[in-house]
Amino acid sequence: MPNLLTIAVFNLDEQYVQDVREAAGDSWEVFHARGADDVKKHIRETEIMYGNRLNDAILPDACALRWVQATGAGVEHALTEAFASAPVILTNASGIHSVQMSEHALGMMVALARHFHHYIRMQQEHKWDKSLGMSDMAELSQKTLGILGLGAIGEALAERARAFGMHVLGLKRSAGGYNGAADEAVGPDALERVMRESDFLVNLLPLTPATRGIISTEVIASMKPGAFFINLGRGGTVDEKALADALAQRAIAGAGLDVFEEEPLSEHSMLWTLDNVIITPHVSGLSPRYWERATALFCENIRRYRAGEELLNVVDKGLGY
Repeated sequence: MPNLLTIAVFNLDEQYVQDVREAAGDSWEVFHARGADDVKKHIRETEIMYGNRLNDAILPDACALRWVQATGAGVEHALTEAFASAPVILTNASGIHSVQMSEHALGMMVALARHFHHYIRMQQEHKWDKSLGMSDMAELSQKTLGILGLGAIGEALAERARAFGMHVLGLKRSAGGYNGAADEAVGPDALERVMRESDFLVNLLPLTPATRGIISTEVIASMKPGAFFINLGRGGTVDEKALADALAQRAIAGAGLDVFEEEPLSEHSMLWTLDNVIITPHVSGLSPRYWERATALFCENIRRYRAGEELLNVVDKGLGY
């Protein structure tokens, strides 16, 4: 009897379940779990899991488990000490968020530059407010966009930003030999330069031991006066209090924030009250095509797994991404 491929995306549409069955062929029995109890019941026979529903309580029972395909890009919550040391391959869904998240970032940039958030509030109050003048408005054209994290999302954003006439400066862990959409790529040691030169700064960094708190009080203080900060990466990479203070003091012009150190964002957070901040509740990755793209990636990895080829998006458990 073949080992089990367990689909642990509990509400996955049947059309995508069928795609997985076709990709698996006769190599695995495909079981669609409908809840955590189903996962626990079948964990001993599961060789491949689509959707990370592991925890340290059931990991010791995962005797046959060889590979987990996560359905998101960030995997920091999955990398417990026990799982990090387990002989199980982890792949993530990096690449499936590039369209929607780059559009979300660009939308926030335009909204902040043109003060849409102010005018929406005035609309709700039925006010014809022309208090903002020429000097209050900004343009994207001929401005510098700094991107922290030139992965798939960063590349898609760089491509779109260049269509707006922006100069794109990107930061990568390894920038040598870069040949992508950004005008220039630099390494982590140039972080403060990127902060200092950027009119718009978009953070797409994953949360790892190396990036936690990397956008510190000192780094925020190095930002160009009048710059805008967008965070779609992880809240834990940013000193949130320092950012709020900089925004309150108008040391920087504004921020568009989709992720936070603690989620949901506390109702007592100062960020809610600042009129130069746009807040969205960690939704930048949402898309009606999410599961289409995630399942297509998984099916390609099934093909590679069957053929003994290298899988896409293998996570380095030591680095955290």
